[in-house]
Amino acid sequence: MKFNVVVVGSTGLVGQRLVSMLSKHQWFNLIGITASKDKANKKYKDVVKWSLENKMPENVEEMIVYDTNIENINNLKPDIVFTSLPTDISKDFDIQLVKQGYVVISHASNNRMDKDVPLLNPEVNADHINVLKLQANRWKGRLIKVPNCATSILTLALKPIYDNFGLRHVFVSTMQALSGAGINGVSSMAILDNIIPYIEHEEEKIENESLKILGELSNESIKPNESFYVSASVHRVNVLEGHLESVFLKTDNDVSVEEIKKSLIEFKENKIKNLNLPTKPSQPIIVRNEIDRPQPRLDRNEGNGMSIVVGRIRKDNRNWIKFNVLGHNTIRGAAGNGVLIGELVAKNYNDIIQ
Repeated sequence: MKFNVVVVGSTGLVGQRLVSMLSKHQWFNLIGITASKDKANKKYKDVVKWSLENKMPENVEEMIVYDTNIENINNLKPDIVFTSLPTDISKDFDIQLVKQGYVVISHASNNRMDKDVPLLNPEVNADHINVLKLQANRWKGRLIKVPNCATSILTLALKPIYDNFGLRHVFVSTMQALSGAGINGVSSMAILDNIIPYIEHEEEKIENESLKILGELSNESIKPNESFYVSASVHRVNVLEGHLESVFLKTDNDVSVEEIKKSLIEFKENKIKNLNLPTKPSQPIIVRNEIDRPQPRLDRNEGNGMSIVVGRIRKDNRNWIKFNVLGHNTIRGAAGNGVLIGELVAKNYNDIIQ
């Protein structure tokens, strides 16, 4: 059985990634794409400024773009709706969709911290999908959130360390790619010969979302982790794709560099074993031993962009662990994670919609 899916907000960078990945997906039929009213009723190829490295899939070039409204979604009757909208629009439209009974996988930041809304990074916390049953008290449908891109990369690296050695403190300094701000997000005059040491609300997202993703599922909610804290500093850099993060952490007990490496290399997934999802990389975390890796240009496409790459694992003289982690922000950190969540939803669809 294939699931019928719609992409709401199909012309931005994340929307384009979603369209590209879903157009040829073995589990999904892409039956509709939407955009703003000025782009509606035109062919997709005529309204999108295609910005990905691969050619636009032929089977979507001629698709007619729908205006983003509830009536059009109701006419399409999808099983799953992927939304990639600005937060000021998404905060209302997501809720309209779930009130209508749709299963919504949303990339916007609204509702991410709601206690009954799973914020999923599947290899890390796929079991949190079970909190969806609590949403029956609020909506006819179900709402799932894709985490912030830098958070997705960070928590995938932290998960095996937390499971094996515990965490007390995590400090992270990010060097985030331009694509994270969208097609028109940062002007050339602002970023050329420059680094911008501020991204609005980004530090709070990383700090709060990480604790929820690494939190515990209970009968009543997802409880954010209280055993450690995360402190973030963020920077926009002149790189097209790939967020590089410098991580400093203290474990519960002293641990060797080799033990950290082993835990990362051997990590596959969380409590739900054998996820067996098409977009899941066979090796979610790749460890490199070169002194100057990972690098965005060289390492961002590992695992078709779904793997993260960790390098420069070392200790300081106070036994803090330090490393760099890189992930493809619009794939692992956004659309690819959204599709992976969609696969997890599809595999558990009957349980989710009950």
